[in-house]
Amino acid sequence: MDVLPAFLSHLGNERRMAAKTVEAYGSDLAAFFGFMRIHLGEEPTLRALAGLKARDIRAYLAARRRDGLSDASIARLLSSIKALYRWMSRAHGLENAEIGYLQGPRRAPRLPRPVSVEAARDILHEAETEPDAEPWMAARDAAVLSLLYGAGLRISEALSLTGADLPAPERLRVSGKGGKTRIVPLIAPVREAIDAYAAVCPYALTRSGALFRGAKGGPLSPRIIQGRMQMLRGLLGLPETATPHALRHAFATHLLANGADLRAIQTLLGHASLSTTQVYTGVDSSRLRAVHAAAHPRA
Repeated sequence: MDVLPAFLSHLGNERRMAAKTVEAYGSDLAAFFGFMRIHLGEEPTLRALAGLKARDIRAYLAARRRDGLSDASIARLLSSIKALYRWMSRAHGLENAEIGYLQGPRRAPRLPRPVSVEAARDILHEAETEPDAEPWMAARDAAVLSLLYGAGLRISEALSLTGADLPAPERLRVSGKGGKTRIVPLIAPVREAIDAYAAVCPYALTRSGALFRGAKGGPLSPRIIQGRMQMLRGLLGLPETATPHALRHAFATHLLANGADLRAIQTLLGHASLSTTQVYTGVDSSRLRAVHAAAHPRA
């Protein structure tokens, strides 16, 4: 049988994968089959594939590495090959224990992309003074963004606040992921932004109702804040990575840069594991290296 067409047919017709996904598998595995045809000196049939050793597949991956493929691309190729072998096992009863010995390159953790202190300051200022927005909406958006940067809240956490959180307290009880509750201190500028919004909001802010309201009085949609950030980053010339969540990243990164304890930042962010918070140490290290590279004298 023609192994590759049969496998791709399985992905498209039985697994009902998107055409683009099937195409990507096909591209990865066509190169693999081409290499094995030369490497083995024969057509890579089901039996031939079942008899491959880990070193044979490593030889293919090494060849692709020499072609200049990145760690992410190598990991994707290996994932495609393993998917092929899982299908061979289920559909044809052909096992290859050697596949279990294969591990892709470890991917470096993706570092958060916070905005700078200056950019955060500019974002909050422009949100508050936006001339095209109704004053109460500008105050609302400034308050929400202040909670993200000044208290490290997720956008969903900020929008879950109710009128019971007025006047803005010095210590805010936040319900985070998984229903876990944490206490977050609110610095004076954040409290002032919330209270300033509440003072001009045209809707009654009841204890059980949403604190932040949309134009028609319903709960504010996160898309409104995302759209506001899109407008602000265009106005300020900031990259597309300047999202509402980048303000939360900035909260953590800027605290760390100013000597805050990693455990304290973990508590403030509501991370279940310290390892999740430790990613911010990589951001700070990268920033320090960039500063050093820019400032260090060269011969």
